[in-house]
Amino acid sequence: MVKKALKGPARAKKRLGQHFLVDRRTAARIVAAAAPREGDHIIEIGPGRGALTCALAASGAQVLAVEADAELAAALPLLCPHAKNLEVMAADALDLPYAELARRRRVRFRVVSNLPYNITGPLLARFLDERRAFVDFILMVQKEVAARLAAKPSTREYGALTVLIATWMDVEPLFHVGPEAFRPRPRVDSTVLRLRVLQTPRVPVADETLYRRVVRAAFAHRRKTLRNCLVLPGLRRDEIVEALVSSDIDPSRRGETLTLEEFSRLARRIQELDQRSPARQSH
Repeated sequence: MVKKALKGPARAKKRLGQHFLVDRRTAARIVAAAAPREGDHIIEIGPGRGALTCALAASGAQVLAVEADAELAAALPLLCPHAKNLEVMAADALDLPYAELARRRRVRFRVVSNLPYNITGPLLARFLDERRAFVDFILMVQKEVAARLAAKPSTREYGALTVLIATWMDVEPLFHVGPEAFRPRPRVDSTVLRLRVLQTPRVPVADETLYRRVVRAAFAHRRKTLRNCLVLPGLRRDEIVEALVSSDIDPSRRGETLTLEEFSRLARRIQELDQRSPARQSH
């Protein structure tokens, strides 16, 4: 039987994609996985009715709860009345300048959150872009999103997000959570996972912008071969084929079959070709 968390003051708002975590056991497992301690600086995105918030604050960690719903943000301190180390920010998590905030406070954040599912993709992109502001993430996401993050090459779930996250983070699925743990119940299962930011990328990345561009281009048309789908500004198709061949990659392969090491070699070779092109040298 599901044990309920404290009831909040507001009903779930569909426009905010709200599904409140109400299962205390699930909340306890998430907090245990994070193992927060005094001295940690934790960001919780979408705290909702406080299922995780009070337990996180009770650890002694500094907790910044970011809530887009002004009504819930105002009520949250009342749910944790003795938590002097809890700061509530009524804001959209997509607008928060994480890197600037980390620099200003001279900290690196940990994120422990039941992420709002309607903004999970954009938030993961922000976390990746500003990864130097973070130590790790304990996140509850849709089960299919977790499968994409942990996917292996040559599988349906493997994509650009998989490659980019795996390049700069460790991905560890922890446990699954059913719809009965939420109110209102979502129509999907969920997974709690851990993302740990690496000190250096898992494979050599000389030019991050180019590396990202190559990865995204390789998955732009999943049914097409790399010979036909890899389109990059400033390079002719024959040059791209040359880059593939010289990287020991068959141009007839598809992007979903490439490993991180192969993406790294390909991006490095394309960079070399780009640098030697007359258009580049004329600038």
